[in-house]
Amino acid sequence: VQLQASGGGLVQTGGSLRLSCATSGFILDWYPIAWFRQAPGKEREGVSCISSAGGTTHFADSVKGRFTVSRDNAKNMVYLQMDNLKPDDTAVYYCAAPKIQGGCLYVGYEYWGQGTLVTVSS
Repeated sequence: VQLQASGGGLVQTGGSLRLSCATSGFILDWYPIAWFRQAPGKEREGVSCISSAGGTTHFADSVKGRFTVSRDNAKNMVYLQMDNLKPDDTAVYYCAAPKIQGGCLYVGYEYWGQGTLVTVSS
């Protein structure tokens, strides 16, 4: 199982970025995917998750209305669109997958990709 997040970079406050998560080694259609982030000196936090078919999504309160999550199971890809970015969004962003199938809020995420750094300047 492999996941690789990409698309991070430096952006000004109010800007947008689209993160991508490339997956391989498992049948993406069967599993939810989550996005997490970890800011310097802070604990990792969940940002968003999307159900296996993409019909259900969840977002942390801090990003609701600004971030959207989507997936293209045919391409083995998951995306996190981040709009109206704020300096508090600065963090390394990770995508993760569970070992078991289930609702995206109710599974543990055991497989992690290398993160991608998002820096939002004020």
